[in-house]
Amino acid sequence: MRLSKFLSDCGIASRRKSEELIKSGRVKVNNNIILEPFYNIDYTKDIVTIDDIRIKQNKKYIYIALYKPVKYISDLKDDKKRSLARDLIDIDGKLFPVGRLDYNSEGLILFTNDGEFANKIMHPRYGIEKEYLVKVKGVLEKEDIAKLKKGITIEGSLCKVEKISFLKAAQKNNWYFFIIKQGKNRMIRKMCLAIKHPVLKLIRIRIGDINLGNLTPGQYRFLTEKEINSIKFKTI
Repeated sequence: MRLSKFLSDCGIASRRKSEELIKSGRVKVNNNIILEPFYNIDYTKDIVTIDDIRIKQNKKYIYIALYKPVKYISDLKDDKKRSLARDLIDIDGKLFPVGRLDYNSEGLILFTNDGEFANKIMHPRYGIEKEYLVKVKGVLEKEDIAKLKKGITIEGSLCKVEKISFLKAAQKNNWYFFIIKQGKNRMIRKMCLAIKHPVLKLIRIRIGDINLGNLTPGQYRFLTEKEINSIKFKTI
């Protein structure tokens, strides 16, 4: 976490004032004066002081795994007055979704008030895997799978599926496991449509080491410390 953000999260000052405070030479990390506001710290281990008085983080972070049902919006508001996934979480306070799961899709979505945690998941440089159960129309032939893995240009961006494996048949249609690392809007749906195998159902079951598990539509749970740390301490 950036030192200036840590100070602002602790309620010491605004982000801008925190930067000025650091540049003034009054802030130390592990007894060393730090003059760079963007200096990265590990707030779980490093000792931060201002004028030799230790500063401790007092903001309580919340991490929620929710099974978003179909026909719920991931966003925090909707002009069409559709149901909001956030309203399924009976916890007061500011929580925001980590990425999106579209209106007609279901499964795992995370809510938190920790911006750094969310950024680790959404930023492509960290390569966090997202796994889905995908029911498509028809059968994906070897050529179709090769196209999806090689990449298809969607709206000017190259989109790729990292792994695809067959799960089961459902009459004339089939279920597959899809694993992606990108997070573009409706990416799997658009890619499958491009190869003429539209998605009939899509369920996200995993984000990194965080699994949907036994949650049913509308249920949520708190993340474990192990799950939180698997994201927080993810390196490039």
